[in-house]
Amino acid sequence: MNLEESIVKKVAFYTLGCKLNYSETSTISRMFENKGYQKVEFDETPDIFIINTCSVTENADKKCKKIVKEAKKISPNSYVTIIGCYAQLKPQEISEIKGVDAVLGAAEKFRLIELLDGFAKEQETKVLASEIQDAIVFNNAFSMHDRTRTFLKVQDGCNYGCAFCTIPLARGKSRSDSTENILKSVREIAQTDVKEVVLTGVNIGDFGIQEGKREERFIDLIRAIDEVEGIDRYRISSIEPNLLTNEAIEFVSTSKRFVPHFHVPLQSGSNEILRKMGRRYLRELYEDRVSKIKTLMPHCCIGVDVIVGFPGETDELFLETYNFLNELDISYLHVFTYSERANTRAVEMNGVVPMKIRNERSKMLRILSEKKRRKFYEENLGKTFTVLFEEDIEDGKMHGFTENYIRVAAKYDPILINELKTVTLNEINERGTVEVLEPEQTYESH
Repeated sequence: MNLEESIVKKVAFYTLGCKLNYSETSTISRMFENKGYQKVEFDETPDIFIINTCSVTENADKKCKKIVKEAKKISPNSYVTIIGCYAQLKPQEISEIKGVDAVLGAAEKFRLIELLDGFAKEQETKVLASEIQDAIVFNNAFSMHDRTRTFLKVQDGCNYGCAFCTIPLARGKSRSDSTENILKSVREIAQTDVKEVVLTGVNIGDFGIQEGKREERFIDLIRAIDEVEGIDRYRISSIEPNLLTNEAIEFVSTSKRFVPHFHVPLQSGSNEILRKMGRRYLRELYEDRVSKIKTLMPHCCIGVDVIVGFPGETDELFLETYNFLNELDISYLHVFTYSERANTRAVEMNGVVPMKIRNERSKMLRILSEKKRRKFYEENLGKTFTVLFEEDIEDGKMHGFTENYIRVAAKYDPILINELKTVTLNEINERGTVEVLEPEQTYESH
């Protein structure tokens, strides 16, 4: 072995976008470590940068360019590789960014160590991005960066083809791991100090498609993993309203470990806009799902995704959405300002909403979200919940989330980090976080 071969190469990772991306980056980073690479922080002059991109908004594309620029400033001779959704959608565009050495698509990203043998720089940027039809393999992934919480990928891709969305173009058709494989991952995670597992995917309610055929169901998966000892909590990251069945809601309401928290994308409260978007439900079904959840779990947290400024959204149709959300018993909103994406049906539609109006509508819904969150927090004051405290310390306070996703603050106590503690919610502070009654220090004798 010569001197150059004996030097351990340092690799750093940067992730843009969703929890699914985080789970995949984490898994790829473990592949590097297993091959003898040293994982370092972004600013520790790495030899190799792996940037996992998102392409949900135009802004995410700009962020990618900025991160490459920063990487080359920190380590001018580094090897920069771009993976993720943006890499699948626009590989040629990325290959022209100054400083990029390789671009890998959805079918290639989990094989990057093998495909970029040695990460030796070449004259031309290497582009390895097959057509999205070739992304048919399900790659198991889960994050291990955060001690308190792990993101576990159970499903990938989407067969829905909503008018505004590029994800099917970036991630391919819906496909899943088997329940058996997921149980293996869950048992592996249970051997660590992780207390909470968040199930992630592009469309997790569609779980169960293997090699193009439906083999299993989401309800059977959650029933199976609820039985695994060693994990305290499971959280479902996001599930389409038409796939959130009564059976699943009823199961969560009585399960041992699934928490009372659902994130259910709505996108619009106007049936006219829902039809234009190509969504697979109408507002009446959404209202029914919320009602079912709240009947069985009055303390349940319900988060909502909503898009403003979709083509054809008049003031009247936006107000339909606003009023629908205002009257709905939900807990918070994730508000997205519609942005035009190439190769989607929406980009060809008439009735483009000016950006100024899109931003005004966004602001209105963000204010509504704060009101909803505060009302939800107020309804739960005086009640007792279990908080998973995180290493999130600010002004002598530590923070964490209750099972129903209320963010709480308590006096810092190092022994409680990554521990589940029963607390009573006391009052909302000026930052909008709930202060808890300081629990008496009671230590069990062993």
